[in-house]
Amino acid sequence: MSTDATTPKTKKRDRIGVILYLLYVAMLIASLVLIVRLVEIQFFWHPDPKIAGALTPSNTINVIEPARGNILDAEGRLLAISCPIYQFYMDCTVLKDTNTPDQEQAWLGKAYELSRGLAAEFGDRSADQYYKLIKDSRAAGRKYVRLGRPVDRNGYNRIIELPLFREGRYRSGMIVEQEHVRQYPYGKLARRTIGFVRNNKSEVTNTHIGLEGKFDYVLHGQEGREWMRVTDYGRVRNSDSAYVKAVDGKDLRITLNIDYQDIADRALREQITEEPDLEGACLVLMEVSTGAIRAMVNLVREDGDGPFEEIQNLAIGRKGEPGSVFKTVTLMSVLNDGFIKSLDETLPATNGNVAGTSIRDPHIPDFAREHHTNRISILDGFKISSNYVFATLAIQNYGIDKSKGRGKGLEKTERFLQNIYNYKLGEAFAFDLDGLQTPTIPSPSTRYWTDTDLGSIGFGYSTEETPLHILTFYNAIANKGRMMKPYLVEDIEEHGIVTERRGPGVLNAAICSKAVADTITRALKAVTEDGTARHLKDAKCTVAGKTGTSFGTYANGQYQDAYGRRKYQGTFVGFFPAEQPQYSIICTVYSKPTSKQFQGGGIPARAIRTVIDQLYNIDPCFRGELKRHTTR
Repeated sequence: MSTDATTPKTKKRDRIGVILYLLYVAMLIASLVLIVRLVEIQFFWHPDPKIAGALTPSNTINVIEPARGNILDAEGRLLAISCPIYQFYMDCTVLKDTNTPDQEQAWLGKAYELSRGLAAEFGDRSADQYYKLIKDSRAAGRKYVRLGRPVDRNGYNRIIELPLFREGRYRSGMIVEQEHVRQYPYGKLARRTIGFVRNNKSEVTNTHIGLEGKFDYVLHGQEGREWMRVTDYGRVRNSDSAYVKAVDGKDLRITLNIDYQDIADRALREQITEEPDLEGACLVLMEVSTGAIRAMVNLVREDGDGPFEEIQNLAIGRKGEPGSVFKTVTLMSVLNDGFIKSLDETLPATNGNVAGTSIRDPHIPDFAREHHTNRISILDGFKISSNYVFATLAIQNYGIDKSKGRGKGLEKTERFLQNIYNYKLGEAFAFDLDGLQTPTIPSPSTRYWTDTDLGSIGFGYSTEETPLHILTFYNAIANKGRMMKPYLVEDIEEHGIVTERRGPGVLNAAICSKAVADTITRALKAVTEDGTARHLKDAKCTVAGKTGTSFGTYANGQYQDAYGRRKYQGTFVGFFPAEQPQYSIICTVYSKPTSKQFQGGGIPARAIRTVIDQLYNIDPCFRGELKRHTTR
């Protein structure tokens, strides 16, 4: 009986167990199906792009441009600055689908008032034309209609207060895009040195132009990033995505003094503008004690015959035979090496032929007749810029020792060439602008060599130098033998605080002794007082310097064409005041093929005379010199 009594209960429990088991199996199967489906969706399934695009708000990445750093002159005046401009657009469909007929009519009425304001602000369309543009764009469903031209901050403030726009972007459809444009308050002054950019990007991608290009990594800053999504109210930042803030560029304080730059630019233009046979010219002013460049003018005729513009940097990018300004290099070499002790030492002044070469100086016989002598001093040879004297000095003291046989006996010659390299006239040293050319110095070890080559180097031919190299050498003489590295960037600043100080550097601590520098200065003063640079004799302070003239070669290697025309390179280089030098200066002019003469004692000396006289009136460092000069 007991067995029969428990049977229904057992059967009931069995049914419940089966049901639970079946539920478990069903849930297990459902879980497996769900897991498989999740894996499929996660890794293998892709939605229809059209449906996804319609249902998912689009996200775009927006590049946040940093504010470009400023370039300031030595006195803190802005030479290059980035200014914001604003371009207005309009979403002409705003509120179109939600407005009642009365509201729509009111909106259009405000749009007409807006059109009148836009016509007055831009002047490119009438009020009716602007209203038609807005009304037609609204009918066509256009959401991005450009209005007028970019405006500055003052224009922006006026436009956002116009009817309809003053109600805000969600009721008016106003869209404003801001960007920074580069402006140069002093126009074309020093433009090739400062450089060029547009909209915070270098104009030239493969070549750096000026300081804007060379220091773009400092001025540009770091771009930011933000993700934008489209909503019913326009594009807004997607707060679920990463946001990288832009880092504004730093400022560049440079050595140029814009007043001095203006003086130098005007002085050079005054001399060359009316000379159709000139191709270009440059003028560089450098501070003796530091190497800081206070003015750098580069003028080249646009398209060959147009006005002179700053379109090439001749001071660093054009090298040529320097002519007689290189005689100072030979003079320093023989003084340093002890081959001469005094400028009063003499050489024979008979026929002007340099022994062992084809070099002949026709001025030597004239000098001998005029001065009733058969000797010429080194000082007189320097004053009249005698090729004979300096070719002779080079050959006599550094010529090949032919007794040692062919290809030998070059020790003295190599010593002379090594002196040139020690004076940094054979290398492209580091500079704050790209494009400094490497000088050309011939060598007996790389080509057939004769004493004629050595002699021509002695008076400034067979070599190629840039004006900046020549100026750097003369600046070292003014600085008593200490050669400073020319530079343009004083420091890098952020919010007025210096973050990186650059400033002066030394190329060679002593290219000569103070005594040698003083001896050479005496010779350079003689050139301006009684030599080839007499234009500078009555300048407002004493000037020491040297003229030089050379001729460019044609395709056939000749210095003149079939018509006897030459391509002149005329240079004056020196420093002032001669007794206590504050500045060194160089001016070089380059001619087209011409029958006229363009020598260093002409246009270059006159332009420098103007610069010196005008600087003398405004630079406080000359006050003591002014008193000395006016009372002598």
